Amino acid sequence: MGLMLRAGLGLDPWDVFHQGLQGSFGLSVGAWVTICGALVLLLWIPLRQLPGVGTVANVLLIGAAMDLTLRFVGTPGALPFRILLMVTAILLNGLATGLYIGARLGPGPRDGLMTGLHRRTGGSLRLIRTGIELLVLAVGVLLGGTAGVGTVAYALAIGPLAQFFLPWFTVPTAEQAGRAERAGKIGKAGAAG
Repeated sequence: MGLMLRAGLGLDPWDVFHQGLQGSFGLSVGAWVTICGALVLLLWIPLRQLPGVGTVANVLLIGAAMDLTLRFVGTPGALPFRILLMVTAILLNGLATGLYIGARLGPGPRDGLMTGLHRRTGGSLRLIRTGIELLVLAVGVLLGGTAGVGTVAYALAIGPLAQFFLPWFTVPTAEQAGRAERAGKIGKAGAAG
């Protein structure tokens, strides 16, 4: 997220919102990531969405990591380097999505809002997520956040990237592990016979 901000080519919708809040009310972008994450968790209460340790870690660590990145990474001047920074940021965000969802330790606040609304309303995940993203993007732009080619690239790439990385990092459930173990024993018994 910090790399996308430094690329200066547009941010993901939530960070357009966070940047807009920074410009309007002060504090760092990372502080707004943390504050908004905590506020989104309050929206989980009527949805009966339960946080996990990963949810809490997301709220506490992502904003701090973003501010740390912004402290040590400058904005490159040349457009090719800015594009490289943007592409790297989107790839790393896709990888991170696969890692934290695959760990099964609780969704991030924004993902949990989407799944909680889906479970309570029966609405389409795609439409719910798109609606949330468009809402925060619109408010962020109105507050002065940076939308641009990076926003479009993120929107088009993050779903396919998450889908690509998720199978690589998903920890199997106890049931899945038990089935795999039984299948392995059956396969060994069949090979021995």
